[in-house]
Amino acid sequence: MQYARSLFFNVAMYAMFVLLGFLFAPWALFSRKGARTACSTIAKFILRIADPVIGLRCEVRGTPPEGQVLVAAKHQSFLDILMIWDALPRPFFIMKALLRFVPVWGRYAILLGCIPVHRGKRSEAIKRMLQEVRAGERAGGQLVIYPQGTRVAPGAHIPYKVGTFALYEQLGQPCVPVACNVGVFWPKRGLLRKPGTAVIEFLEPIPPGLDRATFMAVLEARIEGASNRLMAEAGFPVSELPQAMGDPIAAAAHETVH
Repeated sequence: MQYARSLFFNVAMYAMFVLLGFLFAPWALFSRKGARTACSTIAKFILRIADPVIGLRCEVRGTPPEGQVLVAAKHQSFLDILMIWDALPRPFFIMKALLRFVPVWGRYAILLGCIPVHRGKRSEAIKRMLQEVRAGERAGGQLVIYPQGTRVAPGAHIPYKVGTFALYEQLGQPCVPVACNVGVFWPKRGLLRKPGTAVIEFLEPIPPGLDRATFMAVLEARIEGASNRLMAEAGFPVSELPQAMGDPIAAAAHETVH
């Protein structure tokens, strides 16, 4: 039965992508506000039907940032993109360059300020974005990056890439880590969508000014530690997960107090 519900959910989701993509096109293809409205509409539609159709509730924990910050998120499936988009007031994403060729929606993403990057040429795209920010050609908001660079299935481990630190250092903004457990219910591949509670959690911001080693250690510790906790809460066997390292900032604070 869950496979049938999942099939219906996927058909409805992709049908709505096509329908809304073309309905909004006269406005959204030439207007940033129109593109944002189109993307918000499709995200809200998918998140709202997930519970009644497949039994998947979507929950946001923590406090989504409102100012100009860097958001570094765990990426397990398409669902965490939708949830982050819906939770933030003005998000824009670093995305794979091929996605800009997706009919209609690829154009919307470019209008919204999303940054297409080619594999191996990420630094060029980031440099261009920073130049646009300084010149006032790009509106402020929450820049979302996936520090592992791809979707990571629950239980798998992929190293964190230093490109996130390059952005953190050059922007001089706080970095808000985001953990999730969505891959337990909406896997990286396959049709089946499982019932339960999918969670994204906005964690304690990392202040600007840390060196690379400290920043990368804190970022990975916070995201992996919280994601492990959320996945265990969802019934995923935590014993199979790699152990997250301790949080260097928290450890330093503890030593100072004692």
